[in-house]
Amino acid sequence: MCGITGWISYDRDLRTESAVLDAMTETMACRGPDDRGTWVQGPAALGHRRLAIIDLPGGRQPMAADTPHGSVALVYSGETYNFTELRRELTARGHRFTTDSDTEVVLHGYLEWGEQVAERLNGMYAFALWDGRHDKLVMIRDRMGIKPFYYYPTPDGVLFGSEPKAILANPLAPARVGLDGLRELFTMIKTPRHAVWEGMAEVEPGTVVTVDRSGVHRRAYWQLETRPHTDDRDTTIATVRSLLDDIVRRQLVADVPRCTLLSGGLDSSAMTALAARQLGEHGEKVRSFAVDFVGQSDHFVADDLRGTPDTPFVHDVARTAHTEHQDIVLDAQALADPEVRAKVIRARDLPAGLGDMDASLYLLFRAIRDQSTVALSGESADEVFGGYLQFFDEEARRGGTFPWLVQFGRHFGQDAEILRPGLLDSLDLDGYVADGYRTAVGGIQRLDGESDFEFRMRQMCHLHLTRFVRILLDRKDRASMAVGLEVRVPFCDHRLVEYVYNTPWALKSFDGREKSLLREATADLLPKSVYDRVKSPYPSTQDPKYAVALQDQAKDLLARPSHPVFDLVDRERLHRVAHHDGPVHNQARRRGLERALDLAQWLDMYRPEIRLG
Repeated sequence: MCGITGWISYDRDLRTESAVLDAMTETMACRGPDDRGTWVQGPAALGHRRLAIIDLPGGRQPMAADTPHGSVALVYSGETYNFTELRRELTARGHRFTTDSDTEVVLHGYLEWGEQVAERLNGMYAFALWDGRHDKLVMIRDRMGIKPFYYYPTPDGVLFGSEPKAILANPLAPARVGLDGLRELFTMIKTPRHAVWEGMAEVEPGTVVTVDRSGVHRRAYWQLETRPHTDDRDTTIATVRSLLDDIVRRQLVADVPRCTLLSGGLDSSAMTALAARQLGEHGEKVRSFAVDFVGQSDHFVADDLRGTPDTPFVHDVARTAHTEHQDIVLDAQALADPEVRAKVIRARDLPAGLGDMDASLYLLFRAIRDQSTVALSGESADEVFGGYLQFFDEEARRGGTFPWLVQFGRHFGQDAEILRPGLLDSLDLDGYVADGYRTAVGGIQRLDGESDFEFRMRQMCHLHLTRFVRILLDRKDRASMAVGLEVRVPFCDHRLVEYVYNTPWALKSFDGREKSLLREATADLLPKSVYDRVKSPYPSTQDPKYAVALQDQAKDLLARPSHPVFDLVDRERLHRVAHHDGPVHNQARRRGLERALDLAQWLDMYRPEIRLG
């Protein structure tokens, strides 16, 4: 797990640009605190920061191989979980290895199979290869988009990096955001390839992007495809369990301390219990961590989203699975700390967060990093198995827009309500969302004979797996890598995703509940309290001191009327919320405060040119 960056320039000698390459590489220091390296040859310059997970002494990068027709050099971020099988196959084909790292396996895999190596990998990865034999750059990203990857075409080549900050460190990439960038910031739709920053693009999940003297070329090596599902219920449940057993076993491999993230929900509990059973076979115990808030368990108030506090369920799982458990308890002061907000914004490069939920995630990861380097997460099970409220919401099921927007609007209001009315008119967010939705559902394949209802549920699952999950995976990756913690996501294994996606909704919810397949596949591992628990989202603090702190910070911002944030934010609306009598309990109002403060800090940190014309 690392941070990568690079610069391809066919018209200049990059040996004279070492200072710029170093600056780009150093922006990735948090992602790779253990080592750094650069490599320059011909028109290619590569930079790498390393977080050592497997083969600690042997996996240094950039990693290069000399061939009779030119060098091939690799910078790689992520983990390849089937690298031992690939290594055996490559050894049988005559390849010789000098390290035990998965990085060397990927490099030799490219030498053997070229770009088709992507189709052989099981893992989470973003990597770039400079192929000096053909003077081309090859960029490859994992199927689900677990690891981030961006590029910026230039007149004579390309810049690339794990995060936008690496690219923005190069003078060729000015920090600019236009209307489409703002539209992306204020609609949770994750338009493919869109990077918010003008001129920049994401390498799409499941895609190979090549750059040569003729320009940029893209090829999808994987996409979510519709296939008939012929297994009965018992076989389907058994297959899900078999896949999960194999996935967790692979993802527990590491040469550094491991742990699990445990929320007391079905997803993280099942994953933790599987890990505990497998490590228990070797006499090891799982260490588990959960986030909690001061006074939350004692003073919890149920609402439409969260009917129960997490902690009692967390402790039930810890007792049942015999984990070494620790609660990370946070107070309102830490959650509202502007320095924490700044670190979250810096990690994400954008003010696109979720307020206290982003702050708590960052603080949780920071606390875990003191004791562990790798964590397994239950992220994405809701998208895979159909766990969100919107899957059972008649308004969301009727279609017409991205289904999660129905629930978000109902519970949190519209983020964009804090923007100036004139800017809102220019953005036309409703039109942007409508266009994006039509494009997103347009290519979803329908089975012959599939009922209208089953096809609609297929569409909802597809949208979550190709749009919504990418938002959450990016959030998880940035917050964890900002503190040098690798978080693995077993439920994103493409074999599981493909299999469950093609099970009919009637099977996914055969008992009338969410995530029926996952619940039954792991029923033997779960305490009854968790087996029976209703879905509860990631926790949010109920402490009124948090909202009061936000109001005070907003008042300080309002005292600076010339701040550039007021080119975007409706000052009068912010004033009303900041001076609301008493703490702001309304989620929409509180979220408005969070977004305004995020925007202000982002503008101070990045000083982007905002192009509204």
